[in-house]
Amino acid sequence: MAFTPRGQAMYFFEQVREFLKAEDGPTAVEYAVMLALIVVVCITAITALGSNANKVFSNVALNSAVGSSS
Repeated sequence: MAFTPRGQAMYFFEQVREFLKAEDGPTAVEYAVMLALIVVVCITAITALGSNANKVFSNVALNSAVGSSS
Protein backbone atom coordinates (compact mmCIF):
# COMPACT_ATOMS: atom_id res chain seq x y z
CA MET A 1 0.00 0.00 0.00
CA ALA A 2 1.69 3.21 -1.19
CA PHE A 3 0.88 6.46 0.55
CA THR A 4 1.44 9.98 -0.64
CA PRO A 5 2.87 12.40 1.97
CA ARG A 6 -0.60 13.85 2.51
CA GLY A 7 -2.09 10.37 2.70
CA GLN A 8 0.48 9.39 5.33
CA ALA A 9 -0.37 12.45 7.41
CA MET A 10 -4.09 11.75 7.16
CA TYR A 11 -3.50 8.11 8.12
CA PHE A 12 -1.40 9.21 11.12
CA PHE A 13 -4.05 11.65 12.33
CA GLU A 14 -6.75 9.03 11.86
CA GLN A 15 -4.75 6.59 13.99
CA VAL A 16 -4.25 9.25 16.69
CA ARG A 17 -7.98 10.00 16.66
CA GLU A 18 -8.83 6.31 17.02
CA PHE A 19 -6.30 5.96 19.84
CA LEU A 20 -7.81 8.89 21.72
CA LYS A 21 -11.33 7.48 21.29
CA ALA A 22 -10.30 4.05 22.57
CA GLU A 23 -10.79 3.04 26.19
CA ASP A 24 -7.03 2.73 26.68
CA GLY A 25 -6.59 6.51 26.36
CA PRO A 26 -6.73 7.24 30.10
CA THR A 27 -4.28 4.42 30.73
CA ALA A 28 -1.84 5.98 28.26
CA VAL A 29 -2.20 9.31 30.06
CA GLU A 30 -1.47 7.63 33.39
CA TYR A 31 1.65 6.03 31.92
CA ALA A 32 2.75 9.41 30.55
CA VAL A 33 2.35 11.03 33.98
CA MET A 34 4.31 8.22 35.64
CA LEU A 35 7.04 8.52 33.02
CA ALA A 36 7.25 12.29 33.58
CA LEU A 37 7.59 11.78 37.33
CA ILE A 38 10.29 9.14 36.84
CA VAL A 39 12.21 11.50 34.56
CA VAL A 40 12.00 14.30 37.15
CA VAL A 41 13.28 11.98 39.90
CA CYS A 42 16.13 10.76 37.69
CA ILE A 43 17.19 14.28 36.76
CA THR A 44 17.09 15.33 40.42
CA ALA A 45 19.16 12.31 41.48
CA ILE A 46 21.73 12.81 38.71
CA THR A 47 22.06 16.50 39.60
CA ALA A 48 22.58 15.70 43.29
CA LEU A 49 25.10 12.95 42.55
CA GLY A 50 26.93 15.21 40.10
CA SER A 51 27.23 17.97 42.69
CA ASN A 52 28.49 15.54 45.33
CA ALA A 53 30.98 13.99 42.91
CA ASN A 54 32.24 17.44 41.95
CA LYS A 55 32.83 18.28 45.64
CA VAL A 56 34.68 14.99 46.22
CA PHE A 57 36.97 15.46 43.21
CA SER A 58 37.64 19.08 44.17
CA ASN A 59 38.54 17.94 47.69
CA VAL A 60 40.86 15.22 46.33
CA ALA A 61 42.55 17.72 44.01
CA LEU A 62 42.99 20.21 46.85
CA ASN A 63 44.40 17.56 49.20
CA SER A 64 46.82 16.27 46.58
CA ALA A 65 47.95 19.85 45.76
CA VAL A 66 48.52 20.62 49.45
CA GLY A 67 50.30 17.30 50.00
CA SER A 68 52.65 17.72 47.05
CA SER A 69 53.66 21.29 47.90
CA SER A 70 55.30 20.38 51.25
